[in-house]
Amino acid sequence: MKKIMMTTLLALLTLGAGAQEKKTIELPAWVNNVKFSGYGMVQYQAHDKEGAEENSFQLRLLRLALEGRIQQDWYWKMQLQMNGNVSSLNSSPRVVDAFAEWQKYKPFMIKAGQFKRPFTFENPMHPITQGFMSYSQPVSKLSGFSDRTGEHSCNGRDIGVQIQGDLLPDATGRAWLHYQVGVFNGEGINTKDKDNKKDIIGGAWVMPIKGLRVGAFGWTGTRYMTTTETTEAGTVSTTGSVRKNRYALSAEYAQNDWTFRTEYIHSQGFAANKNKGDKADGYYALAIAPIIKNKMHAKARYDLYRDQKTWDSSKTFYEIGADYLFSKNLQLNVEYARVNERATHSNYNLIDVELDFRF
Repeated sequence: MKKIMMTTLLALLTLGAGAQEKKTIELPAWVNNVKFSGYGMVQYQAHDKEGAEENSFQLRLLRLALEGRIQQDWYWKMQLQMNGNVSSLNSSPRVVDAFAEWQKYKPFMIKAGQFKRPFTFENPMHPITQGFMSYSQPVSKLSGFSDRTGEHSCNGRDIGVQIQGDLLPDATGRAWLHYQVGVFNGEGINTKDKDNKKDIIGGAWVMPIKGLRVGAFGWTGTRYMTTTETTEAGTVSTTGSVRKNRYALSAEYAQNDWTFRTEYIHSQGFAANKNKGDKADGYYALAIAPIIKNKMHAKARYDLYRDQKTWDSSKTFYEIGADYLFSKNLQLNVEYARVNERATHSNYNLIDVELDFRF
């Protein structure tokens, strides 16, 4: 009888455990490593350009991100962006990042998906820590923000595969050399390759002392687009692959809450309007200095872009400003810029105020 009772009890316990297991949903271990984050940038901007005066509040950016690891060696990230109105591809909610990266070896890592183009120092920087009311003109016009080719706004990103790594570490583990090179569609985010020709983008920089890096970047590829040209016979439109070749020279020193950065970018390749010619370039130099370390900064930037690589086509921003960090997640920025547009023979004033927050 005792054996029968023990057998029955064990059977009931087994059935109970089985029933309990059926009710329990076991999530993969990597789910526990998922991090949710985001940030917003609320902006007020006003300028007094003659005949086009404007002042407005706007939502510059709102981004929501998920990131984590699958096993130890794989990092992944997905990021959505919302800003402005939602009536078009350029400003509607959209995916900006969706990639995975194998990070087992620092000298050789592989990234695949949609992510920042490996071009210039400034392009991959976070919009808040970049330091100013916007990315510089040459980076915006020649890295895929509001690109001169007419490419839809891509926030400096494309779809492809990239390898990168840190080489020659010193005794402290700090690398002396970094390299990165990738193959991309050449059409920007969320878009297939239209001409089956790929862009190759890459760069390398040396870091001889802590905080200092000096580098160079190159970009060659095509974009399938419609160009227009005004001639004596009228306006001629042509659709096909247009070649683009670009390079950048860059230097930055960022240490002890001080930042100095400068870059020159050159582009050869027609814009959507062929009458603008096939060359453009730009240059910026900036300084950010602590007033109260890690709390308040003064800043200045010289920002020049020449849409036809001529002085008559230049647009220059002379900027000064300051920021104040209420905490690491809340920041106020104020800037004044004197703007010179040689093409329109106009000079005007611009004021920008931003409240940036992270979560």
